[in-house]
Amino acid sequence: MRRFFSRPSSRSAPRIPEGVRVYAVGDVHGRADLLAQMLSRIDIHLAQYPVSRAIEVFLGDYVDRGPDSNQVIDLLAKRGRTREAMCLKGNHETYIFDFLNNPTSLDHWRQFGGYETLLSYGLKPPIRTDTFERRELARSFAKALPGTHREFLSGLKTTFTCGDYLFVHAGIKPGVPLDLQQEEDLLWIRDDFLLSEENFEKYIVHGHTPVREPDVRHNRINIDTGAYATGKLTCVVIEKGEASVL
Repeated sequence: MRRFFSRPSSRSAPRIPEGVRVYAVGDVHGRADLLAQMLSRIDIHLAQYPVSRAIEVFLGDYVDRGPDSNQVIDLLAKRGRTREAMCLKGNHETYIFDFLNNPTSLDHWRQFGGYETLLSYGLKPPIRTDTFERRELARSFAKALPGTHREFLSGLKTTFTCGDYLFVHAGIKPGVPLDLQQEEDLLWIRDDFLLSEENFEKYIVHGHTPVREPDVRHNRINIDTGAYATGKLTCVVIEKGEASVL
């Protein structure tokens, strides 16, 4: 594994509590094959290197674009029954309830992979739809969406904090205390956060903006490596004052 932090430099390396290990996984976007492989790798790593408490953090955007959104949610919902798994909300998860509550949002959702999600639930959305067809499709989707999936999506958190780290989908608004952050920024922010040199209250682990390799900065790390398009799903392992790619 490639280490990011191993010893203090001008600023002490961020740390998590003794006896805790975090596995943080970037944006999955319907790639159930890559997620299943990553979960297996985490299991193997844990078997080789046991720890008192292992926390798996998933940074959101489980659906859209890739072919198997249904299976991704199923895998994560089941994972949470046997592991300490913290599944965070991504901006793409909001599209599902937007569509169920307002079928006219389909035209917007399909531009960002919504049709792939509907197909994964056994639906066959037409390329062009009128108002009636959108409503019927939303009704069909509501029936096709298992209760366990609806419960999973409804229970997603926006952030998770462990030691000196804060995990979030997109990032945070610079200059705003962590306890005053708005959900819209946590799920959608880009340039204001990505270009900031500010030392935030916590070291931020995030996704949302695809990068070729994990982008490590003094105040944040981006681990969205565009899994749906690149076939590369990234997991960073954090323990004590070290962080490495699994």
